[in-house]
Amino acid sequence: MFVLTAGGTGGHLFPAQAVAAELSDRGHAVSLITDARAKTLVADFPADAIHFLPAATPSVKNPVKFARAAAINATALVQAHGILRREKPLLVLGFGGYPTVPPLFAAKLRSLPRLIHEANAVMGRANRVFVSGGHVATAFPDVKNVPSGAKSVTHVGMPVRPAVVEARSDYTAPTDEFRLLVFGGSQGAHVFSELLPPAIGALPDDQRARLSLTAQIRAEDIEIARPKLEAFCGSVNIAPFFTDLPQQIARAHLVIARAGASTVTELSVIGRPSLLVPLPGALDQDQAGNANALAALGGAKRLDQASLNPESLGAELAALMANPEQLGQMATASRALARPDAASRLADLAENVAKRIA
Repeated sequence: MFVLTAGGTGGHLFPAQAVAAELSDRGHAVSLITDARAKTLVADFPADAIHFLPAATPSVKNPVKFARAAAINATALVQAHGILRREKPLLVLGFGGYPTVPPLFAAKLRSLPRLIHEANAVMGRANRVFVSGGHVATAFPDVKNVPSGAKSVTHVGMPVRPAVVEARSDYTAPTDEFRLLVFGGSQGAHVFSELLPPAIGALPDDQRARLSLTAQIRAEDIEIARPKLEAFCGSVNIAPFFTDLPQQIARAHLVIARAGASTVTELSVIGRPSLLVPLPGALDQDQAGNANALAALGGAKRLDQASLNPESLGAELAALMANPEQLGQMATASRALARPDAASRLADLAENVAKRIA
């Protein structure tokens, strides 16, 4: 039995799902511990049992909220302790997010082997708590803020869903139609809704005529953005969420997106050039680190939101639309970060750590 624990968002759950499928295919029983946000995302999760624990993010600036979060997490710790006592896992594998703290803490109290997968180029705060005495697997070759005390640190890559690996394909440079894909994570990015229409409107007429736009726009922004974009683009496909995002990435000649770990990994595995706008204000600047990793290879260009405006975004887009050779070079370079077999590599590591302790 392997217990996997992940925060209840796609960025944490999707890599956990890929590894769960790999472990299940190898004949292992798998259990998942997550929080209530995941209930709409785990219908196809390959686990023998799924446990939803209460979770709260502590706020040191608000004593009342901090006390409430502490009480909720204490309850989750007791419940996690009971789950681990019943299931007796060989290893507890964490994929990040504050909801993983109670299960990993319970594993530490029970002296169970712990393996932490860090998805970002900067280690998250929840993961840093449990590095000492555990094992660490990383998605990026170089990760900042990894505390000392880990028994091992191994670069395995970022596990991705089978649909992402299946979408991996050669890049074909644009000739007439130019397919642009824009998305900002599972909730969309409001800044793209604001910047995109005037940025596209600033393009030369011939570039706008050949532009085929697919954009993930927040539901509340669609009715405002749609008429503006339809007036500017040759073709427009707008939705608040795309269930076939890997296929959309594969179709694209260029992607504009945030720089979450899953996004950067999928761009690299599929092999597409991108303009990445890291989420500003993050405590650890993890998205900036992710964008830097892909940009350093030549597979992307990092654009900082603080200095981004319709004119600068339009200029970046116009320059790349006019240079298909550069787009092809970026697509090739982006693949240097990819580890399409990351789920298998992480499953190997989990088995080896479990055997070492047994």
